Amino acid sequence: MLAWPGWLRRLNQHFPLRYLTWVLCGLLALGLAIGWDGGVAEGVLVLVFLGLTLLGLRDMRQTKRSILRNYPVIGHLRFLLEFIRPEIRQYFLEGDNEAAPFSRAQRSIVYQRAKGDPDQRPFGTQLDTSATGYEWINHSLAPTHLSSHDFRITIGAGRAQPYSASVFNISAMSFGALSANAVLALNKGAKQGGFAHDTGEGSISSYHREHGGDLIWEIGSGYFGCRNDDGSFSPEKFAAAASDPQVKMIELKLSQGAKPGHGGVLPGPKVTPEIAATRGVPVGVDCISPARHSAFSTPVEMMQFIEQLRTLSGGKPTGFKLCVGHPWEWFAVCKAMLETGITPDFIVVDGAEGGTGAAPLEFTNYVGAPLQEGLLLIHNTLVGLDLRDKIKIGCAGKVTTAFDIVRLMALGADWCNSARGFMFALGCIQAQACHTGHCPTGVTTQDPHRQRAIVVPDKAQRVANFHQNTLKALKELVEAAGLSHPQEITAQHIVHRMGKHEVRLLAHLLPFVERGALLRGELPYATLKIYWPMASAHSFAPQGQIQRGA
Repeated sequence: MLAWPGWLRRLNQHFPLRYLTWVLCGLLALGLAIGWDGGVAEGVLVLVFLGLTLLGLRDMRQTKRSILRNYPVIGHLRFLLEFIRPEIRQYFLEGDNEAAPFSRAQRSIVYQRAKGDPDQRPFGTQLDTSATGYEWINHSLAPTHLSSHDFRITIGAGRAQPYSASVFNISAMSFGALSANAVLALNKGAKQGGFAHDTGEGSISSYHREHGGDLIWEIGSGYFGCRNDDGSFSPEKFAAAASDPQVKMIELKLSQGAKPGHGGVLPGPKVTPEIAATRGVPVGVDCISPARHSAFSTPVEMMQFIEQLRTLSGGKPTGFKLCVGHPWEWFAVCKAMLETGITPDFIVVDGAEGGTGAAPLEFTNYVGAPLQEGLLLIHNTLVGLDLRDKIKIGCAGKVTTAFDIVRLMALGADWCNSARGFMFALGCIQAQACHTGHCPTGVTTQDPHRQRAIVVPDKAQRVANFHQNTLKALKELVEAAGLSHPQEITAQHIVHRMGKHEVRLLAHLLPFVERGALLRGELPYATLKIYWPMASAHSFAPQGQIQRGA
């Protein structure tokens, strides 16, 4: 306004120019009405400008939005631009390698592999190979040749019903968070591709069962599908559901990457008859998922509960999932394993960068350990206790490519899960409207009209294609490294750029513990030295004072 001519500033003092759009709408409505000769087009224009004039009057009288009171009619442009800002950024402004939270390049590779389109790239990498943090896998001058890309691991070896799992599976996403058609397509794709589908804590719905794909049944703190009326755990209901041959493993959820340490509430109006039947809760009543479990209160009790679940399921592999938080709590669980002699068959590590569901901003951005740190702590502790051979480790957190799988296996994972990757395979466009019920592709909505966008046979094939083509790419990386299975990949194979003129192997950059070190009383790095003595098998609380600066 300071650059306006003087006469314009003087005019603005008597008649605020921010009202000009509103006034013009009124004048146009009046002028068109006077000159209207009965034509349809002119009549429509009269109604349009009259409507805008009345809208401006409403803007001036309303009290909730200051922008609209000061800028009637034209102020709505601000809200329109704000509404479409994510799409404008995604389609026109965002670079291919800008992550928000997944880059265009990451999404594109999933789309191409899901559709079966060629995924080769011409003209070299678009990544800055001299940038700090750039990583690569060292290749061999004597590559191997593998006959199959169907890499598998056995979970629960020695149990009554061990499971031969793919090294790449669908991460936990509940029916309710996902639409019925999305669950149907995911499970049918898992059936076609021979890999596992985690139910999420919302329990096993009819849509999980329809196509018969392998299920990992996640048991959360709400005990959905196996709860009494008061919300406590029901052994009878659990045993009945866990006996289903489609259920291959039992996963006790302690926390998740999206919002670790935070419970959840599904409001009563959203608890439809279908969701109520799936979760075992009343229709139309708030469905509460507490922040902590009621079936146990100490690490020892937790191990006993895991053993109970394994027994009730008929000896199916049973483990737990967590996003790493206080180190002494994890160490307390380890001490409970040693004291009771009870070990889980697997542990799934969720990174704080993961999560498909909506969560408070502070939890999304600042709570929980990222996957690298969490996975490394779990792996190192189990190696140090000489338990690593008994317990398999899965992990989840922004896994979309074969290199993501390779890198996480180098840090100690036996297999990887992906949630958002498989959502992209279903057609998700990262609109980030998952919590609104207005998902534009029908993936995360219960609106029956919106979820019709997902044609189950077509999307199921894309889910299977994404899995298969990612494992084919993984096979090529394993062959290039001169290996015979992804589990042979170690931190010795991955190189990390520290700066423009320095690179280091992950094996030399990150701390790794020798087998049995903790049993020998060795505490090789700071986290173990500070927190291991504070852990007790009989309490999740720290035993002693946390050192200042620790």
